[in-house]
Amino acid sequence: MILTHKLRLALVILVTVLTAGTFGFYFIEGWSILDSFYTTITTMATVGYGDFTPKTAVGKIFAIAVIIFGVGTMLYSFSLITELIIEGRLRRILGRGKLQKMIDRMNNHYIICGCGRIGFLICRELAGAKMPFVVVDNNPEIIQKIQDESFIYCKGDATQDKILIEAGIKRAKGIVCVLPSDAENLYVILTAKELNQGIYILSRSEEEESEHRLIRAGADRVMSPYTLGGSRMAMAILRPAMLDFIEITTKRQSLELRMEEIAVCEGSRLIDQSLEKSEVRQSYGLIIVAVKKASGKMIFNPLASYIIASGDILITMGEDKNVKRFADACII
Repeated sequence: MILTHKLRLALVILVTVLTAGTFGFYFIEGWSILDSFYTTITTMATVGYGDFTPKTAVGKIFAIAVIIFGVGTMLYSFSLITELIIEGRLRRILGRGKLQKMIDRMNNHYIICGCGRIGFLICRELAGAKMPFVVVDNNPEIIQKIQDESFIYCKGDATQDKILIEAGIKRAKGIVCVLPSDAENLYVILTAKELNQGIYILSRSEEEESEHRLIRAGADRVMSPYTLGGSRMAMAILRPAMLDFIEITTKRQSLELRMEEIAVCEGSRLIDQSLEKSEVRQSYGLIIVAVKKASGKMIFNPLASYIIASGDILITMGEDKNVKRFADACII
């Protein structure tokens, strides 16, 4: 920044004048280092107690030089420091206001409570999918990391009602609770359900016995990273080919094969058509692995005669470009 560069230069000149003044009075007037330093400071600060004054002509000329260069440099340095402080505060205030306006414009977004290792990975996945979300955290180091990634965030404690309201809880589609402890996640779940009864809640669970408590509190789904990680590592030993298949179909950057869920919107031309007549396989080269009904019931490996209904979520598998084409067909 130009301002900080100017400040560094001014401080260097200030220290140079201070050092030169101290040694100048020391050699010219014969004062001690402490007295010379004291006199230089009082001269540059325009205090002028008068207890130490130059007695020689050379000393007086030197004092005039210190006043001309030192006083101006000191005033300039302090003005830059003041400007830097005010500019920093204004930037924080204006930046916070801009973020809040962006949050206020959001609808059907997700709120990520806690941006530790798991929360950060979730944020990156949502950002890659162009899904709107707001991160809530109060750790200064994490906030800096969030800013570096240009994520929209709300600084504060996620267990407080006002912070969740600032994050747009009443307009949010879902909330992800990945705070460090199950107690904090439980509190956020209870608060979220109180502020928005229809919100979807996904929670992390540290302890196995906490899973049922979190669900009873209102979480729609509870996941333990340790259980999932252990299962995947065991699969790498017992069924490595199956794990390779899962990783290929679930990685967003995969160009070979992708598994995706696609919602059939109301008014889609696919409604009331059978899977066979919709020509999903012939036109799009996709496989319908399963169908999730609006009621929550899952139909695995549906028959060709299955009739597509409004609100169905089709679990499809195929190449990325074909999945995108089929997703467009499901909404028109």
